[in-house]
Amino acid sequence: MGLLVTGATGLIGRAIAEIGNKKGISINYLTTSRDKIISRENSQGFYWDPSRNEIDSECFDGVTAIINLAGSGISKRWTADYKNGILNSRINSLRTLNDALGRIDTKGITSFVSASAIGVYPSSLDHLYTEGDQAVDNSFLGEVVRKWEKEIDTFSHFGFSVAKVRIGLVLSKDGGALPKIAKPIRSYVGTVFGNGKQWQSWVHISDLAKLFLFVVENRLEGVYNGVAPNPITHKKMVHELAKIFKKPLLLPHIPHVIMKLILGEMSYLLYASQRVSSKKIEEEGFVFDYPNIGNALEFFYKGG
Repeated sequence: MGLLVTGATGLIGRAIAEIGNKKGISINYLTTSRDKIISRENSQGFYWDPSRNEIDSECFDGVTAIINLAGSGISKRWTADYKNGILNSRINSLRTLNDALGRIDTKGITSFVSASAIGVYPSSLDHLYTEGDQAVDNSFLGEVVRKWEKEIDTFSHFGFSVAKVRIGLVLSKDGGALPKIAKPIRSYVGTVFGNGKQWQSWVHISDLAKLFLFVVENRLEGVYNGVAPNPITHKKMVHELAKIFKKPLLLPHIPHVIMKLILGEMSYLLYASQRVSSKKIEEEGFVFDYPNIGNALEFFYKGG
């Protein structure tokens, strides 16, 4: 299999490349940084600039499947300009790919899989969301995902399978949210946001990378939730980390109004609650190596 990956230098992309290389998969990747273009066995970089609809068409040589992970991160303060960047980086990347695919023979391509996000689901303390839920969260992130997925659907006219993976809270020691959650706990200033009852549908980085490759290899279509089978509350997450680090939680819970003053609209991410099901992908035969939060966190922080 020949794989083209956008966003390959990011957290998820690196994990997919690592597993793919072990499986002998040849990987082409697109990067907006010419300094990150390298050529080695089973790995070749190509330049693109989605903001200008520029792409090296040789990136499709030998490719039978595409994984799209392109898009700006959402962890910086949501200024008006940054919010535009969050949306436009996703839409422009997809349109650049779509235009480029329209200029080549795509008969050899069998699968297109794109990242999406569980942020599309409305915040709820009691509902268990499945891929069949149609409601969209009334938030900036919900609107981003709605437009993002609509753009992904435009690839269906090519005739290959098209799938979307709605990603939850990705756990990795190398980036993302986990180190930011763990650091204050280790420093005796860990705390819980709000009442802590908000659900966090998480996934181990290794499981997520394997899930993307599973969807590609099996040519799955439609929407799949990229979350572990057992979501937990935010309070449970914080207490599990405190237990691993053997640190007390001394500070009071922080109400939303305080974090909104500090982080602005982005604070919504800390208090939103999405309890999301992984049943659909499991019914396809995918098996999670880290279904429970305990063994997932111990993998990263064994020994504290």
